[in-house]
Amino acid sequence: MKGFDYYKVTTVSEAAALLARLKETAALLGGGSDMLAMMKDRLEGAKLKSPRHVLDINGVKEMSYIKEEKDRLKIGAATTLSEIGSSSILGEKYSVMAQALAQVAVPQIRNVATLGGNLCQRPRCWYFRGRLFVDCLRKGGGTCYAQAGENQYHAIFANGMCGMVHPSDMAVALTALGAKVEIATTKGKRMVPIDQFYVQPEKSILKETILLPIELVVGVEVPVPLPGSKGVFLKLKERQAFDFAIVSVAATVVLKGNTVSEARIVLGGVAPFPYRAGAAEAAIKGKKLGDGIGAALKAAVEGATPLSNNGYKVKATQGMVEEALSLLA
Repeated sequence: MKGFDYYKVTTVSEAAALLARLKETAALLGGGSDMLAMMKDRLEGAKLKSPRHVLDINGVKEMSYIKEEKDRLKIGAATTLSEIGSSSILGEKYSVMAQALAQVAVPQIRNVATLGGNLCQRPRCWYFRGRLFVDCLRKGGGTCYAQAGENQYHAIFANGMCGMVHPSDMAVALTALGAKVEIATTKGKRMVPIDQFYVQPEKSILKETILLPIELVVGVEVPVPLPGSKGVFLKLKERQAFDFAIVSVAATVVLKGNTVSEARIVLGGVAPFPYRAGAAEAAIKGKKLGDGIGAALKAAVEGATPLSNNGYKVKATQGMVEEALSLLA
């Protein structure tokens, strides 16, 4: 690991001020399960450099909370995944989040990993993480090795430039719940819908979120589900004890009688961002849920462009969507 300057910050305004001054040379330290691993591996590329300044935000109390208000649930970005998972507030209303939390890593990691860190973690693509591949496209080089190399775990959607898949389970669940991300700078705070928080490779190949170097995630807001809401999160992984998703799905529906009035179907492990399967949602809206499942399976993989070794993910995606909707029916 290369040397760095360490800063212990205690307020959001202090962290924002340091980011404004240090910009691209700084990184935030929460649980550290992702950032420290990258620093230890000395991952660098044409435009990927180890941070020279590390800002420890673990002492920022205003970023560590779980509280329920009349119309929303608010969670601070520095709250650990274990703290969220053990909270009685989640209950049945936010069961999709609870189910996703239970699938993230192992208890030891959840004890230190934070919500903000989980949402903002970097790709797990072995070319991005591999020290030999210094000219990886996402490091600022000119080559996406997944296009012709080993790509069995890579994306089947939006993979024309970069084949990485976004690793966050919480991002998938929170997108299905219609969450918003709270972002802070020295100029104040703003709220961004989570499905606008992540960027496609065509818009930015060097980062996964809209965050600027001078910005930090300080919290998440989740609207209270509408009456008649149901949801489920499922994850297909190679190792059942601890692994990233091969395919995951978070599905929420609002039922009026037996008819689906609203639906969100979000896929993980298949795209460089949480993938909203809008065509599948449209296939079940206005119908009895059981009647629309067949059409939803076909619609869920419309536009898929599997790479040389990951065509199996198309069928796996259909199977996961079928299981999720069947559980809700």
